[in-house]
Amino acid sequence: MKKPAFVAAGLLAALLVSTTAGATDLALTADLGTTGVGLHMSIPLQKSLNARVGFNALNYSYAGSTSNVNYDFKLKLNTVDALIDYFPSEGSFRLTGGLTYNGNKVDAIGKPSASGTYILNGNTYTTANAGQLDGKIDFRKIAPYLGIGWGNPTRKESGWGFSADAGVLFQGTPNTSLTSSGCTAPSNICNQLNGDLEAENVRLHDKVNDLKLYPVLRVGASYRF
Repeated sequence: MKKPAFVAAGLLAALLVSTTAGATDLALTADLGTTGVGLHMSIPLQKSLNARVGFNALNYSYAGSTSNVNYDFKLKLNTVDALIDYFPSEGSFRLTGGLTYNGNKVDAIGKPSASGTYILNGNTYTTANAGQLDGKIDFRKIAPYLGIGWGNPTRKESGWGFSADAGVLFQGTPNTSLTSSGCTAPSNICNQLNGDLEAENVRLHDKVNDLKLYPVLRVGASYRF
C-alpha cells in the first residue's frame, strides 16, 4: 500500500483513539475478500454503534478484451476505510456506512495478435510501428460505502470472533486513457493511430464502466483485547 494510504490510516486511527480515550473494548479484524487482504480496528462509540477504520490491499491479474483488442489487466487494490457500524437490534447484524480513500486502479497492456499486429478502429498496425499499448484506469479518490454485515467484535468478552461484510463501494465513473509507446511510422499514420487510440479508449471505458459500483464481500476473524 502506498505511503498516503498508510498516513491516512494512521491519522484515522489516532483520531478515533483520541476521541475514545479510556475505551477498553478495542478489537482488530483481519479479513479477506474482494477488497483484498485487510486489517480493521473497531472501537465502541455507544451501545449499538461502533467506529471502524482499516486498510485493504492486493494485486491480481486477469485477461479481458474489447471488441477489437485483447488486454492483460492488472487490478491494484488499495483502500483505507473510515466506517460506522450500527447494530439495530444490539445483536450481531449491522448496517454500515462511511467513506473510503480509494487508491484502486487498473493497468492494461494491449496484446498483439500472433502475427504481431493490432486492429484499432478497423485499421491494422504492427507492433514495430505502434509499439506497446498501455491503458490506465482509475477512480475518484473519496468513495462512499454502504453495506450490511455480521459480527460485533467489541461486544463479547476478550477473544476471537467471526466477521462478514457485504456492500457496495461507489467508485464513480472510471477515468481511462490509452497510449502507445511511440509511433515510428510516417506522420500521417501516427496521426491516424492517435485517432484510433481515442476510439479504442472509448471501448476500453465501456469495458470497465461496471466497476463504478464495486462489490465488497469480506470475511474475517476478529480479536477483542
